[in-house]
Amino acid sequence: MNNQLKKLILIFIFNISLFFILMIGIQNSSSKKKVNFITTETVSLPIGFIVGISFISGSLTGTLLTIKLNDNKK
Repeated sequence: MNNQLKKLILIFIFNISLFFILMIGIQNSSSKKKVNFITTETVSLPIGFIVGISFISGSLTGTLLTIKLNDNKK
């Protein structure tokens, strides 16, 4: 199996497990906020969920960019 494919599978499994842990841990959260976009805003979401999803999406984006940059160097 290709080394990059192994790395992608590992990162996706890691981030999906973080997401499931986030879902379990967020069950009793009572403080909620809305995220304001330029023209709209979201429904009330727990603060931990917003922070957790931001971390997970940043981890995935950083990994995919790193893999793409390594492809261009070879």
